[in-house]
Amino acid sequence: MADDTKKCVPTEAKVRWNPETLEAAIRERVRDTIEAVLEQELEAALGAEPSARVGEQRCGYRHGSRRRVLTTSVGPTPVDVPRARLRAAGGSTEWHSQTLPRYQRRTARVDEAILGGYLAGGNSRRIRGALAPLLRGGPLSKDAVSRLVGRLAEDFATWRPRALADAQIRYLLLDGWYPKVRLGKRRVRVPVLVTMGVRADGQRVLLDMRLVGDESTAAWRDVVQQLQARQIGTPTLALVDGNPGLATALREAWPTIAIQRCTAHKLRNLTAKAPARVREEVAEDFRRVLYAETATLVQQRRASVLRKWRLQCPAVAESFEAAGDELFTFLRFPRSQWKALRTTNALERINEEFRRRTKTQASLPSQDAVLLLLFGLLRAGHIRVRKIDGWQEMPQVTAAAVAA
Repeated sequence: MADDTKKCVPTEAKVRWNPETLEAAIRERVRDTIEAVLEQELEAALGAEPSARVGEQRCGYRHGSRRRVLTTSVGPTPVDVPRARLRAAGGSTEWHSQTLPRYQRRTARVDEAILGGYLAGGNSRRIRGALAPLLRGGPLSKDAVSRLVGRLAEDFATWRPRALADAQIRYLLLDGWYPKVRLGKRRVRVPVLVTMGVRADGQRVLLDMRLVGDESTAAWRDVVQQLQARQIGTPTLALVDGNPGLATALREAWPTIAIQRCTAHKLRNLTAKAPARVREEVAEDFRRVLYAETATLVQQRRASVLRKWRLQCPAVAESFEAAGDELFTFLRFPRSQWKALRTTNALERINEEFRRRTKTQASLPSQDAVLLLLFGLLRAGHIRVRKIDGWQEMPQVTAAAVAA
């Protein structure tokens, strides 16, 4: 009986389908795309396609390619990098790609993942294990990690003293927070002073961050003096947490600056002064004052709440009264911006993102790692800041500042 010709007979030429097939196909596409981009860059540099006769327009000649393994977000990818020589005065020079610089073995996204793991406390061995699905056997030495950290430190050193003359900063937000770091064999909290600005177009930008010995008047004075040296101009308003040293430093530098005490910090102070049974009532009264629809209604409710708590809990009334008019400076600005100008919550959100990235650690490996991790998160886009509410009325604020 003849064999059934309809029966499927496996052959060596058939594709072996398995869980790796999809990623292998993706890596192949990635390789083709990278090589196509490099070829386009080389054509632009030479002024000619392969084998094209264009006369004097040609700026050099190809001479083969060099195989390089580039670790991308889909794993190690072998790439044939084209080589060429460009005409130069008195001879020729080797062409180098700007898209894929010399000695680069990983893409920027992979480097950011490695940096994030290191700055969050991991060593090379742990990073290699955590990123094994990404690296897929790609090289990662201690020296490679050290070079990445050094490059980030250099970028941070360039970023921190940058000039602010063209930034057009109108508002400042300043606050201190205390992450844990390892100093010797001890875990301690160190103060980090963070400064954010609001530009004339309403966009929030991080201006400065630094580690200090303590959150004192001298420390804040140094922050303010550095901002002046960077030509920040004269801000209209500063949002602060109530630290008396900070307010003093700001007024020494800019006597006309308006100070807004953070209402979220003050609310925590008020509830701490109150007995547990009335804390919710204190908080509700305080919110009724702040969230009133008009400035007149705010002042009316303020007086009413003060009278009430002078009788029921004098300590709450004294704390409320001690804040003075600085708790209500936001009333002098456009109504649409009141929500954004009452608190330093924009800085708190940055701090929350930082804590989220480090919550699995008891402490950071060093003081430098605090600033580098925060800067790395900011540069990589993991921390994003948006425009303030009511940014459309910033021209009105600018005009008022100029008139004053």
